[in-house]
Amino acid sequence: MSEATTGPETTTGTAFVDASTQPETRGIEVIGDAERHGRARDLFFVWAAPGVSILNFTIGATLILLGLEIWQAFAVIVAAALLWVFPGVIAASGPAAGTSGSVVTRAMYGIIGNKLFVAFVGWFIGAVFLSLTWLASSFMGADLLRRVGLDDPVWVPIGVTIVVSAVTILVAIFGHGLILRIYPIMAIALFVIFVAVSAFILPTVDWAYRPAEPLSGVGLWSAISVGFTILASTPLSFINSPDIARYLPRSTRPSHIAAATAFGGAVPFVVFTAVGVLLATGLKASAFDAGIDVALFDLLPGWLAPVLVIGVVLNTIALNAMTTYTSSMALQAIGFRLRRIPAAIIVGVVGTALTIYLVLSSSLLQAANLMLQFLVIVSGPAMAIYVVDVLRRRYVYDSVDLFDTGRGGRYWFTGGWSLPGVIALLAGGLVTALCLSTDVWTGPVGVALGRIDLSVPLGMAVAAVLYALLGRTSLGKEGRA
Repeated sequence: MSEATTGPETTTGTAFVDASTQPETRGIEVIGDAERHGRARDLFFVWAAPGVSILNFTIGATLILLGLEIWQAFAVIVAAALLWVFPGVIAASGPAAGTSGSVVTRAMYGIIGNKLFVAFVGWFIGAVFLSLTWLASSFMGADLLRRVGLDDPVWVPIGVTIVVSAVTILVAIFGHGLILRIYPIMAIALFVIFVAVSAFILPTVDWAYRPAEPLSGVGLWSAISVGFTILASTPLSFINSPDIARYLPRSTRPSHIAAATAFGGAVPFVVFTAVGVLLATGLKASAFDAGIDVALFDLLPGWLAPVLVIGVVLNTIALNAMTTYTSSMALQAIGFRLRRIPAAIIVGVVGTALTIYLVLSSSLLQAANLMLQFLVIVSGPAMAIYVVDVLRRRYVYDSVDLFDTGRGGRYWFTGGWSLPGVIALLAGGLVTALCLSTDVWTGPVGVALGRIDLSVPLGMAVAAVLYALLGRTSLGKEGRA
């Protein structure tokens, strides 16, 4: 008998409740039409809360460190913000299929191929963002405690990490209902806090700022392209957007889902990354060596610094609870016989361990830039393939087919592998790596172009074109219709 009617995916005989007052036990199980609820516009605040982040200040400051002028940095931010349309486009596949995006991708990589894809891409992206955002709260929380006398360089940041991660995992356990209820409140609170912080940053801005040696030619385009790659990694990483939208009624228009998701992510991304650019113009080189978090504290009045830390912790919880929530379903999609709640705990423990390692071995700026650049090797091509698939299918996904994991099922393809998806992903990732330009790795294409980084556009283009073309050949032939 097919796993479409047996196993953990079925909802038969199981009562699932999506409420903010109790843990959500549903994982990748299909959501019936009678259980659907919500409106597309609810997604705006769900995506805005994670977007009001200290990391935006950090990567904004990086653009100045790369040698860009203010207006050039702003142009790069706007260009990268346009990529938020991609997580918006794929989000509607969640309501269409009634399940997690980590199950929908079976249509792109095959039953077996998808297990490896989700294990690597889902876990890699999840672990990076869990550690990066927990890292931000750990550094800032530890620095605040240092100022009041708790200055142990090891146990204080570890303690902050553990406390914040425990609260984050708790939110992920309660799941979708709690996320919908509290994220609008968190988004408004975070916006107020970060606007207040920005108000104290603005008087320090050097509006006439120009680099000591203004860039031109290849050097300028190298800085622009590297900055774009760092910023692009954020929207391109949210391949989990279908998971947050999957409870919406099937009749919800995909364009409304895309708009709410894209604007929710893009608005805070643009505003506070731009503030990070302005912040950097008034800082000395020594301030960057000490860390953006320390420099911020020095600019703020005594009463606002603890409020900023609260804001960083709130944002950390918002982003990482979402990541932990969706990664727990990725574990189920891989094939682990786990309920969603134990899976969420496992994801949280792994992310906490990686964060503690980074806390003791790097600075926030170093960790953020390095991880965000390497992230696009997998996230860019994967996002391109997903977008091509939903547009090609016009959001038509049958949950019965997606959960039919046996031989002869629609998405078994060739021995359990969809060769168009796998080939496109590997080729896109290879092109991305060859074009990448970082402090520790510059691909041969990047070297030939004078460190101009074309990894995002070329990697995504190769993946999208290959997937679209190979999908029309016999390699993309599906099983039963």
